[in-house]
Amino acid sequence: MTFNPGTAMIARIQTLYLFLAALLAGASMFLPFWSFSTKTLFFVFDFVPYPDAGILQVTSSYAAGIFSPLTALVSLAAIFFYNKRELQKRLILLAMLLFLGDMLSGLAAAHFLNQYFCSCSPFTHKPEAGLFILLPEPVLLWLALQGVKKDDKIANAYKRL
Repeated sequence: MTFNPGTAMIARIQTLYLFLAALLAGASMFLPFWSFSTKTLFFVFDFVPYPDAGILQVTSSYAAGIFSPLTALVSLAAIFFYNKRELQKRLILLAMLLFLGDMLSGLAAAHFLNQYFCSCSPFTHKPEAGLFILLPEPVLLWLALQGVKKDDKIANAYKRL
């Protein structure tokens, strides 16, 4: 029986966690983050700014659109660095920071649109699926990081023998 490195990568639980985190980050780009209902319905999406709400809302919308795919790409890239555990740990930590940037920029875009509508007519607002799909990401990334640390511990134990 021969050793297949691709099978070793798939057999690790952190591969599943990283893949799910990448899927969630990718899916969040296509779902609305927040909605505002006035006479018409406004959604906060990645790359869908409302220039009337101000430059900060536009910037936050574009930032959210950049952080989402970067989080997905870094999570996917981390899967393939299973031989280099230190680099994989750093990529997972980078994915956590990118997630944080994605979440904060989405909330900032919603906040500045909220400020814009406060000066207008009465409105209602609520979070949408794009926000809720992001929430499991840090847990999945943390679980992946714990799996990499566990692999590192096992590898170091074998080196001592």
